[in-house]
Amino acid sequence: MPSAEHRLGLRTLYIIPSRFGMVWLAAAALLLLVAIQTGSNSTLLIAFLLLGLMLLAMFLTHDNLQGITLRCGEPSPGFAAEPMSYPLRLISPTPRQRLQLRFQGQAPQTLEQLSAGETGIGLSWTSGSRGWQRPPRLLLDSVAPLGLFICWARWQPPLPQLVWPARRRGPVQDQTPPRQQEGLNEWRDLRPHRPGERQALVDWAGAAKGRPLQVKLFQDPGDAERLLAPAAGVPREAALQHLAERIWQLHHRGERYGLCVSGRTVAPATGLRHRDACLALLALA
Repeated sequence: MPSAEHRLGLRTLYIIPSRFGMVWLAAAALLLLVAIQTGSNSTLLIAFLLLGLMLLAMFLTHDNLQGITLRCGEPSPGFAAEPMSYPLRLISPTPRQRLQLRFQGQAPQTLEQLSAGETGIGLSWTSGSRGWQRPPRLLLDSVAPLGLFICWARWQPPLPQLVWPARRRGPVQDQTPPRQQEGLNEWRDLRPHRPGERQALVDWAGAAKGRPLQVKLFQDPGDAERLLAPAAGVPREAALQHLAERIWQLHHRGERYGLCVSGRTVAPATGLRHRDACLALLALA
């Protein structure tokens, strides 16, 4: 497996004149040609000064990236077709000027200043597929400090990121047990009696049989459990997307739900870990 970190050096950095640098070089060449034709020492001095600054800019721009170490963080899951953040750590022995990072085909992110030491950033990218996916190739470039050259490096981060199915509204198979009626006649459990509680909730029938005094716990409508599964007749990928959206909704409503996909079942529960477990099952189904 490729290393989870990458150090920028002579063998991994590339540098060419920028557009502004090409104009600068053309102006220096024109001045040099005029100086030769006219024999003007002052014009010749200006031409050599421009060329000297351009040569200096090449070393400064290359040095602005050399020695930086790129390291992968621990990616968090995200939904397909939605922007996700991929964690990167930039380790630099000295401060650096304006850097630009982007995944190939994605929007760039600019760092105006990179401090010495370790700096963490989250670089945005979007995946069109679910499952374990690696982001596109990372591009890091800089034109600082003079803008005459552009220096860049490429790196493929090796750590994959779990991508959940895209969320889309649609039908799912919902095996919620039907409730016949609601009210105080439906109770699900017993717990010890506490002083001051309503007498109507006491399990008097059990107390008459010599059991300890207990209180009935009644079924709440919000406690109904749902077992979700792909809807019949819906294409597989679309069904997984419908389930992802339904899970997201039920989680935010605080309802209990489970999931049955590809012969695997996640028992009904609530909470963030349960949500992530269900979405991970969909991503890898």
